[in-house]
Formats: sequence, C-alpha cells, structure tokens
Amino acid sequence: MGEKVEKMRKSKMGWLWENMQGYRILYVFSILGTAVYSVMQLIVPYVTQSLIDLFLTGEDAAANLTNRRTLFYQLIVAMVLLTLIRTTIVYLTCMGVEHVSQKALYRIRNYLFNKIERQDMKFYSTFRTGDLMTRLTGDLDAVRHMIAWVLRTITESLALIVATAAYFLYMDWQLALCMLAISPFILLIIVKFKNKVAPRHKELREKLAQMNTAAQENISGNRVVKAFAREAHEIERFDQCNTEYSQTNRKTAMTWLTYYPYVESFANLMPVVLLAVGGIFIINNQITMGEYVAFSGLIWAIANPMRQLGNIMNEFQRFSAAADKVMEIYYSEPEIVDKPDAIEKAGRLEGRVEFKNVSFQYADGNLPVLHNVSFEIRPGETVAIMGETGCGKTSLIQLIPRFYEPTEGEVLVDGINVRDMKLTPLRKNIGLATQDVLLYSDTIDGNIAYGDTHIKPEEVVKFARYSAASDFIARMPEGYDTIVGERGVGLSGGQKQRISLARALAVKPAILILDDTTSAVDMETEKQIQHSLRELDFPCTKIIIAQRISTTKSADKILVLQDGRITEMGTHDELVAKRGYYYSLVKLQTG
Repeated sequence: MGEKVEKMRKSKMGWLWENMQGYRILYVFSILGTAVYSVMQLIVPYVTQSLIDLFLTGEDAAANLTNRRTLFYQLIVAMVLLTLIRTTIVYLTCMGVEHVSQKALYRIRNYLFNKIERQDMKFYSTFRTGDLMTRLTGDLDAVRHMIAWVLRTITESLALIVATAAYFLYMDWQLALCMLAISPFILLIIVKFKNKVAPRHKELREKLAQMNTAAQENISGNRVVKAFAREAHEIERFDQCNTEYSQTNRKTAMTWLTYYPYVESFANLMPVVLLAVGGIFIINNQITMGEYVAFSGLIWAIANPMRQLGNIMNEFQRFSAAADKVMEIYYSEPEIVDKPDAIEKAGRLEGRVEFKNVSFQYADGNLPVLHNVSFEIRPGETVAIMGETGCGKTSLIQLIPRFYEPTEGEVLVDGINVRDMKLTPLRKNIGLATQDVLLYSDTIDGNIAYGDTHIKPEEVVKFARYSAASDFIARMPEGYDTIVGERGVGLSGGQKQRISLARALAVKPAILILDDTTSAVDMETEKQIQHSLRELDFPCTKIIIAQRISTTKSADKILVLQDGRITEMGTHDELVAKRGYYYSLVKLQTG
C-alpha cells in the first residue's frame, strides 16, 4: 500500500502511462505523428517562399518561368501532395490518441469500480455516494480529455513553436529574435494564470461533487421529501448548490478571461514587429520578399500556440484536480483483507459462533459501542438479541462477517478467529437480512437468487415459501418475473423484508443473521416465518435481532444488551424469572 501511495505522489503522468499498458506504442506513434504533422505545416510557407523568389519577384523570375517551368509544377504538386499526407497523418494521430484514451478510460473505470466494490464499511461511511459518482464520471472524463486532447495539443504547440523558431532563425536570425523576444512575456503571463487557476479548479471540483450528492440524495429519497411536503425546500437547497457551482465555474472562466487580453495583446505585437522591422530589412535587402512572405505566413505558428497555452493550462489544471480525486480511490486499500496465510475451511461451516471479551469502537466514534462481550452459540442453535435502540446489537452482528473488526477480543467461527479466515468463504456461509432492505432493479426471482445465480426456480419458490412471501408473489402481475422498482419501490415494507429473508435463506447459510427482519410484518405472518425457520431442510445457526417477545420466546438463548454490555443471558423462562429488563418487556408487550 505504501509503495502505491508513493507512486501516486510521484507523478500523475506516470499513473496515466501505467493505464495505457497495451496501447503505449500506439500512443507514442500518435504523439510522434502529431509532432511530424506540426513540423509539416512549414511546407506550404517554404514552398510559397521558393515560388515567389524563383518565379515572381526574383531577378531571374521571367527566365525561370520559361526555362524551369517543370520545377514550378513540381513545387505546386509537392505542396498539394504533402498537404494531403499531412492531413492523413492528422486523421490517424487523432484516431490513435482517441482510441488510447477510451481504452485507458475503460480500464480505469473498471478498476475503480472493482476497488470501490472491495472496500470495507469504513470507506462507505467516509465517502459520499454523489462524490463517488462524480469521480466515476466527470473526473474520469477530465482524465480522458488529458490523454486525447491536452497532451496532443501540448506536443502540437511545442513542435510548431520549435520548428517555426528554427526556420525563422535559419532565414534571418535578427528578425527572428526581434519577433521571439515577445514570447517570454507571454510565458510569464501563463505562469501567473496557472498559479491563480489551480485552486479554482479544486474548488470547482468540490462544488460539483456537492451538487451531485444533493441530487442523488433527493432522487433516492423522493418519498421522504413528498411525505413531508419538502419539495420547495429541496428545490431551494439544490438551487443553492447549483448557484455555488455556477458562480465558481464563472470565476474559473473569468480567471482566464482576465489574463487573455494580455496574451492576445502580446501575440498581436508580432505582426507589428514584422511589419516594422521586416519592412526595414526588405528596404535594406537583408531579406527577400519570399522570406518576408514566409515570415508573414508563419506568424500564426508562433502566435496561436502561445494563445493556446492558456487553454492548455486551464485543461491541465482541471485534469490535475480530477486526477487527485480519482487517484485517491485508485490507490486506496481496504483495511479488512485476507491475511497471507488466511485459512479457507473446506466445505460448509458448522455454524459455531463465539465472542471472547469483545470490545468495539468505530474509528470516527468517541465512545466504545461494545464492552467486554462474551458468549457462545452452538451449531444449529437459535439465539435472539434484544436491547434498547443504540445499545450495539447491529454492531455486534457486523463483527461476525468482518464488516468491522473488534478493537479488543476475538470473534470465532467454528473455533477459528475470523481475522484468520478468508473473507469470501466466510461470508458465503453467512446469510444476512438487514434492517435496511435493499432490493435491486431486477425481477423478484433475480433478487431472491442474488447470492446464488445457479439456484433452480423451484428452490426460489421454496425459499419464498419459507419467508412467507410466496402468497403475495403469486398475486403479482407476472409472479416471480415481476420487475421490482429501484430499491423495491412499489412493495410494502413487509413484502421487502420477506424477499430479503428469502434471499438470505437461498444461499443455505451455515449462519443466518436477521436484523429486525420481521418488524414490518403482521403477527400471523411472523408466526409462519418462525415455524419455517424451525423446519429448514438444512442445518443453520440463527442469530435474530428482534424487539417482539413473540419472536424471541422460542429461542434457545436470549441475550440482552444494554449500553454495549450483556446484562442478561438465558432462555425465555429463565429471564422472566430474573425479573430484569427482559421481564419488563414481557409485561409491556403481553400485559
């Protein structure tokens, strides 16, 4: 990880080169082609100079037209042919750099998505969804633009300036130096512009991420917005984000517009210098008319690249701001990973779970969530966890599949510390139905079979029956082929919970974890689900977070968590006899 972070600090260009692997030769040839066609732009002025000096204004112009007419035609044909060749090179180089940029973009985007998918929970609590979307879209487009346009334009401008300057010096070094003396002033202005615009682009990037985050949150949470009639408030909030982005964008654009008149003024001095100094040189016969025309015809080859430097610098700073954000994800590494010697237990897990003196605190939290928690669950047992909201129930179960790791103590599955087990086999043996149900924009069948895409249709129906979902699915317009809207829109909370439970059961887990999964279903449906869970056709250890006594009373063991500590442990009858927290819940719910 340290080596990769060091790479990131070394060079953004090195990172681009790394992602051009397989297409580097094509890119190098395309950049060389760009330099070649830039130099070839001198051909037309050179041939024009020769035509004027030999056949129009020279002392022997009339004789040359009579005696060297073949050369006259040869020069014209050469000019046309070389122009066609240059046009072909331009087309091929543009296609080459565009092809490489798209391939690099494809590779980086896939790599980033893969990297994001494999991050741990801490990553997702740090980065906002809208910000991640911006990195995968707008920021990557800036990276592609750098490969396809900025680097090619830099090469084109430098090649043109160097070749033209060399040609000017070859024709008349004194006139050339008079014209090129303006260049340092333009470069000084560009350097000042670069220092001013760099922080603007970073600020602009942040404003764009904020605006995208606001849009993403409102679109995904539109039901909450409508439920509280907050449309006007959210429109105003988005308008504020949009206004800030627009103002920052305007400031960024105005930065270049502030410096552009100075660049343009110095660039426009070149024709004035040529007219004044070049006119004197012609009068003194220091240069020929053909050379003057060549100078005049190539002023643009110095002035235009100088003007272009501002746009190039602007785009380069845009790339720099975007690349910082992209590379932050690109070189990030999850903290919870497989050890080099991690254990992959063959076959199915037995389902034994043990907590030994486990304490836990979130990295960004000030207080511990769990304190010295110890208990054991034997294979096949059903354990219920109860407690007040915020007492650490969800945090506790998230330690089993290693979504987080304890700050102290050990979590063991089948007698092995989960830190020493490979993540994928461990998690494949755990079926998890969370409190916050997420269903994908897919069929009901596809959602249930999400954890095992090779499951047979009849098994999908079986697991839907286990979760008491088969009846309402049968009443859907297309049954199991009914498309579920984004995040399960169109389904009730109880229906989503039952599909989520069927999805958890469909992987036939050795350990089934239910986080308040039946809170939105009626008592009769809950009774059906409890019966099904007792009659599963595969061995399974069940850990259930619940608030209803009807759910917990048949459990083999009940854990009561209070302020991150286990204060009560035992069966329903044992805890009722203790007349503690659990007894008060029984009285409250049953009267």
